[in-house]
Amino acid sequence: MGGTPRSSIGHILPGAGFLAVGLWHLFNHIRLFSLRPDAYVAPVWFPAPRVRHLELILVIAGSAVEFSMEMFVDHSTFLPFDADGSIPSDRLHNHEHAIICLALLVYAASALHLDRARARCRDALSLLLVAAVFAQELLVFHFHSTDHAGLEGQFHWLLQLVVAACLVTALLGIAFPRSFVVGLVRSACVTFHGVWLIVIGAMVWVPSRVPKGCSLVEEDGRYTVRCHSEASLHRAKALANLQFGWYLSFMTVFVVVLYVNVCRMYPAETAYVRLPPEAGEEEEHLKRKCGVASGDDDVQGFTPLEIEV
Repeated sequence: MGGTPRSSIGHILPGAGFLAVGLWHLFNHIRLFSLRPDAYVAPVWFPAPRVRHLELILVIAGSAVEFSMEMFVDHSTFLPFDADGSIPSDRLHNHEHAIICLALLVYAASALHLDRARARCRDALSLLLVAAVFAQELLVFHFHSTDHAGLEGQFHWLLQLVVAACLVTALLGIAFPRSFVVGLVRSACVTFHGVWLIVIGAMVWVPSRVPKGCSLVEEDGRYTVRCHSEASLHRAKALANLQFGWYLSFMTVFVVVLYVNVCRMYPAETAYVRLPPEAGEEEEHLKRKCGVASGDDDVQGFTPLEIEV
């Protein structure tokens, strides 16, 4: 497999994973809030109908596969280190990507264990691990060993904005677990995270999608986009910004439409509240409890006593 498809698939597959989890969370957050708006508490993950931990199991499996791909597969040697134990320069970006996969794996495995153990504050701890994942991802992309310059750098800089939004909403979820807005925005950010990763994989490393005036070239064993002139570079960056704006607008409309339709499908459950009896009903209730018939002042089962004073 050449460098071009591997770089593209390396963004599209993780993007599809984030997209699936984000859509799953969006639907369930809205459904849960629509059914019980007064008792809503935002879960960190949602159990599946038959396999409770299916979401976490899929995250563990996907992270493990991507970790193995980054560390061992698609290289001249399956060893991620040199003979002296050092990391080769051309493998630094693979190790950085693997760290993100490892953070995801730690989150999912820990959340699964905390749920099985019924640990106290498991939701807050799991959400803190989610925040650690996005913090790790933001750190890696901001200080990436690969020179994300030009068009590729613009796409990844916009990606950092999405990851930062995911991080902020995860931290807010710890402080405000009953806020539907926080849960909704966090799910929307995770969904958009997946969308933008797919866009990067399709627009940066697929030759037919490269903007006019730019081309896909191989540098230091990997493929990247290089523009032929300064004007072409500015145009390509402007197109990336426009794509980000269009996809963000579409995402906003999608969330609103999904919210309206899910609320229509799952109306709020009727809450039954026991009303206190009125004065007359309360007196009648006490008489029946003591065995007194309605309209009878004598207590059943007892003979009235006459006390002579």
